[in-house]
Amino acid sequence: QVQLVESGGGVVQPGAAHKLSCETSGFIFTLYAMAWYCQGPGRQRELVALITPGGLDNYSASVKGRFTISRDDAKKTISLQRNALRPEATPVSYCWARFAGDSFLQFWAQGTQVTVSS
Repeated sequence: QVQLVESGGGVVQPGAAHKLSCETSGFIFTLYAMAWYCQGPGRQRELVALITPGGLDNYSASVKGRFTISRDDAKKTISLQRNALRPEATPVSYCWARFAGDSFLQFWAQGTQVTVSS
């Protein structure tokens, strides 16, 4: 069974550093692009960071320079290092996988909540 399990949710101080992680199983991890999305109440889910099977990464303009996505092919995990978190940050983050050879073959994690508050 395909599984994507996120960790790292909780309460974080404004301006702090934080790391999200996503453990996967049930598919050939090395053939999939991986990404992190975020979503706030009443808003569209938005791409934050993406990393290809070859390790090339891309970021939205709002997080570029502060966030870093990485993948560990041996452990079948991805992470998102987030620095200088803002109080207005969209609270829910989603791990996502897409087969590099088929755009319709994709999987979503359930999402994890991070609250930025003092």
